[in-house]
Amino acid sequence: MSNESPWKIPSIEEIEKQQTNKPTSTLFFKPKQSTNDTLNNNNNDNTIIAQQTNHHHHHNNRPVVENRPKRTIGNAILVNPIQQKNPILKFIRNVPYEPSDTIKMDYVVGQTTGVIYLSLRYHRLYPNYIYDRLNSVKNLYVTRILLVFVDAENYHDAIREINRVAILSEFTLVLCWSMEEAGRYLETFKAFENMGADLIREKVENDYLAKVTDCLTNVRSVNKTDVLTLLSTFGSLKRVMEASTEELSVCPGFGEQKVKRLQRVWKQPFLMNKKRKT
Repeated sequence: MSNESPWKIPSIEEIEKQQTNKPTSTLFFKPKQSTNDTLNNNNNDNTIIAQQTNHHHHHNNRPVVENRPKRTIGNAILVNPIQQKNPILKFIRNVPYEPSDTIKMDYVVGQTTGVIYLSLRYHRLYPNYIYDRLNSVKNLYVTRILLVFVDAENYHDAIREINRVAILSEFTLVLCWSMEEAGRYLETFKAFENMGADLIREKVENDYLAKVTDCLTNVRSVNKTDVLTLLSTFGSLKRVMEASTEELSVCPGFGEQKVKRLQRVWKQPFLMNKKRKT
């Protein structure tokens, strides 16, 4: 029987030799970077991002406005690409705006409101432009505004002509005498897009004094001080109406003419839509 082992056990020298000649295995995970390496990589990434941002701004033709508000969905003025170099955009500071290739108006300041912009100087060079322009956007919006920048002298005849064109095309003519004023108009249209008519409607108080004052001051030469005098003297509107000429004449500020006008109101019938004061 042979004393040799059926298993060949390598020696230590053979094992070390195999480890030396063994090819390096592929690493599937990057080794952890040191703090300095991480800072360097971050700086490189920021440099690349800055270069890309500068490159983007270099090719962007839209004017850069300082302190421009961030865009809110549905709350931005839409600008036609042909208006992107208009200096008026520099004066739109309180509401955001953005370019849009899908609109036919120059500016869309609401879901139902569109604006066409016209420079009077440009109109004198190309008088047919506004006719074709308004024709191309006819009946597109419920509210159509023709914003005219008066940047030329002797403008009366030209504005009269433009006003006629606006009426025939069912546009509302709005005049402005500076780019800042024009920008404010566009801002206001957008800011008040969802506001009701009550915002600009005259407010009448519901208390008795306010109602009587609103009523009697429609009489010519009768002011708020006169109303206070009458109510403090007679106590109510009914007693004022029943007062005699002599009783009214002793009130401070009531002369013969004012008394006659006041008493004439009680004797005349009330008229619908009466515009002129009695």
